[in-house]
Amino acid sequence: MNRTLGVVMDPIEAINPKKDTTLALLLAARQKGWQLMYMKQSQLAIENGKPTAIMAPLDVQDDLQHWFTLGAARQAPLSSLDVILMRKDPPFDSEYIYSSYILEAAENQGTLVVNKPQSLRDCNEKVFATLFPQCSPPLLVSRDATLLKRFRQIHGDVVYKPLDGMGGTAVFRVRPDDPNLSVILEMLTENGKKTIMAQKFIPDISNGDKRILMVDGEPIPYCLARIPAEGELRGNLAAGGSGVVRPLTERDQWIAAQIGPALKERGILFAGLDVIGDYLTEINITSPTCAREIDREKGTDIGSKLMDAIAKRLH
Repeated sequence: MNRTLGVVMDPIEAINPKKDTTLALLLAARQKGWQLMYMKQSQLAIENGKPTAIMAPLDVQDDLQHWFTLGAARQAPLSSLDVILMRKDPPFDSEYIYSSYILEAAENQGTLVVNKPQSLRDCNEKVFATLFPQCSPPLLVSRDATLLKRFRQIHGDVVYKPLDGMGGTAVFRVRPDDPNLSVILEMLTENGKKTIMAQKFIPDISNGDKRILMVDGEPIPYCLARIPAEGELRGNLAAGGSGVVRPLTERDQWIAAQIGPALKERGILFAGLDVIGDYLTEINITSPTCAREIDREKGTDIGSKLMDAIAKRLH
């Protein structure tokens, strides 16, 4: 059956076609013969109670030089789309929340939105992980300097990070003898105005920050371990890390099994679990990446798996 898939994403002309997961998903939809429509976040609207967008017909190719073609843009109701992929990268700010309201209005009119707008709002990628203490390292979510300092006293070597960061930005490791603790907390919390997360430092970060992709609650059998550059704490590719594809360990599979049912229950069809050593650290649901790297090495065709899950929902 012919379907129409809309995508909300950052400017398509600015992506890296070799690595971009959204492009992989769009290529999989095109392979199924689905029509594609392209939208930017700024083009979403509600007019007289009806969710609409300025959208353009999109064609995509697996070509590093010419990966997309856009047709003439026009305003159309979001209800004209069978499914919408929300793939706008963070920051998760007030504009992102407003966009989720518009997408939820489309959902209420029968359009499938991936991932579910309410879950995008409810499931902060760091706080969501705290629902699974059996999988997580010792952690604290707070903006109180006394509590945050006490956490360091208890655990010695810790990491502090903002709740709304991406790509490893503003992540600080604080060792037991670090004299900069107070100024780091003042900066991250904006003197007690912003809530942050503290986690016990996991030495296994030297072996990589593993990204485990989940499709409809089930893990892809391979992960991308993002290895920190020399002298660097963060494994994020955006922070200079390098990616190595590895099979999931038994512990990885156990963590995925713990979280999978909660993802399905919340309408999260595509997610990325971040695992360091034996511990879950984050659950990425806004725009999980690393599919192209895994596909390229293992032929997993993650985009096709997601499109099959979407087609199942549409039926």
